[in-house]
Amino acid sequence: MSTEFYSGNMAAAQAVKAARVQVVAAYPITPQTHTVEYLSDFVNNGEFDARMIKVESEHSAMSACAGASAIGARTFTASCSQGIQLMSEVLYMTSGMFFPVVMAIANRTMSMPVNIWPDHQDTLVNRDCGWIQLYTASVQEIYDTTLCAYRISEDESVSLPSMVCYDGFILSHASEPVQQIPQAEVDDFLPAPGTMKRPILDTKNPLQFGEVLFPEWYPDYEYKKHQGLANSISVIRDVFEEFGERFGRKYKVVETYGCDDAEIILLGIGSMMDTARWTADRLREQGKKVGVAMLRVFRPFPVEEIAALAKQAKVLAVLDRDIGYGTAGMVYPDVTRVLFNWEKRPLVLNFIIGLGGKDIVPATIERVVELAEQDYQGKDVFWPDARGPEEGIAYTEGLTL
Repeated sequence: MSTEFYSGNMAAAQAVKAARVQVVAAYPITPQTHTVEYLSDFVNNGEFDARMIKVESEHSAMSACAGASAIGARTFTASCSQGIQLMSEVLYMTSGMFFPVVMAIANRTMSMPVNIWPDHQDTLVNRDCGWIQLYTASVQEIYDTTLCAYRISEDESVSLPSMVCYDGFILSHASEPVQQIPQAEVDDFLPAPGTMKRPILDTKNPLQFGEVLFPEWYPDYEYKKHQGLANSISVIRDVFEEFGERFGRKYKVVETYGCDDAEIILLGIGSMMDTARWTADRLREQGKKVGVAMLRVFRPFPVEEIAALAKQAKVLAVLDRDIGYGTAGMVYPDVTRVLFNWEKRPLVLNFIIGLGGKDIVPATIERVVELAEQDYQGKDVFWPDARGPEEGIAYTEGLTL
């Protein structure tokens, strides 16, 4: 394997090229723009044999990918923030038609106020559109996860689209050493483009897609969509395991660090979890038993892994780099749903941090742990880096029973 120095956007583009993608729909939006620019350069230089479709909006970008996927092509696009919301209609159509499109997302917050910096608001508000959601914490992971996404999405038992998510600027524009996999080995890992057995539009074998489904049958179809996504977790586990065996970089749907004896476990997604790991080491030097768990897969939600994790800790501190306005962070409810009916369960608290790109530094994580050690008698959602009534202890009132 050769080692190159790549930004996150370049790593995504290199993985797309290595995957021999056939159709790329390109529409720029900061901070993912360089991803499709790099792919355009590859095509122009003759090193990437793909059809580049320049479109007038993100809605059209996803429509082009869906159309190309409908005839069996391997497809790719990239977006973030408002761009994902503009294509929202087509996100549901793409998953509902079981088109295995892959999209890279350089996570960026939603406006207003205007802000181009990273949090997970853009992908998490689309968590329920039927797409697989994979999150990364390094540039190497962007490259590897993009390759895995094609293998997962094009598994014939899955046939669902995937988002590969990475923090805007923090990863999209930062450069790190990346071990590239030789093309022959990528070709051996992925099926050849266009060989997946699934219904496609073919003039020789006419089919109809997108039929109206009346209420009598609609719940049955929705149940199958739900089960299809939920059951894909086993394929994701298998693909990660095979990737590790082939290439030496092992991934799990939930990555744990120091959790075996941890009393407080910090749980979250994205690059902030590297900061959490570093801080956990410093806190352990002070005698505090702190562990870290990174959700690499958010959809389908890894129920078994979360359940196993919860048996080990007194407190689960869920770090949300997002906010569900008027309620809690968007990772928190899924975690509490898994544990709600347990007779004995850990205390689960929610910490909203890093919105709009606010730096998550060791002091932020230390403040989370400090708050997690206290008893707030029914208060469950905290904003440790916001200027609340008492700075650093802004919280949402919980219900005391």
